[in-house]
Amino acid sequence: MSRRIPLAAAAGWLITAAIATGAGVTVIGVLGEPLADSAGRPLSAREVREALARATPAADVTAAGPTAAGPASTGATEASADAPAEDPAAPTATGPSATPTAVSVTPATPAPTAPTAAGSPPGHSRLIATAGGNVIARCDGGLVTLRSWSPAQGFHVDKVDRGPDRRARVEFESESGEVKVEVRCSATDTPVHTLDD
Repeated sequence: MSRRIPLAAAAGWLITAAIATGAGVTVIGVLGEPLADSAGRPLSAREVREALARATPAADVTAAGPTAAGPASTGATEASADAPAEDPAAPTATGPSATPTAVSVTPATPAPTAPTAAGSPPGHSRLIATAGGNVIARCDGGLVTLRSWSPAQGFHVDKVDRGPDRRARVEFESESGEVKVEVRCSATDTPVHTLDD
């Protein structure tokens, strides 16, 4: 008889756990769909371009991202936002061995000479993607300002000199090394960068 009590308690516990799990899954399934219906859906490339065009309709944005080919200092590859999307099955390079190149995105409307209605100042912004992390820099009147920076996985930010100044710097550091990004303004008031790995 002493063995029946622990067996009955274990069976009761298992039945209670199964009922609670089933009820939880049912409630989440019923309530979770309306709550996450639109928020959980990823945007297509076209939807992203349209959202960016609405957010910054007349700003020049230049992005530098890692690719498998091209010298780091030339920014050799240029593409328009209206260019067809790349084949998702095509191989891409990501990681420390990738070399940054520039991608220019220019909306159809001309850039204003005064601040836009959204309040963004005149000038040119650029996304610079490196193995150590990403930097958004903006040039205005020959002075560069680092607007934001985000370290890549495994890296942290060591030092930042955000500007506005003739040059701005950020250092990303990891256990295996560091990536120093220095940004200056070109003659056309566009951010250009150099890397020191």
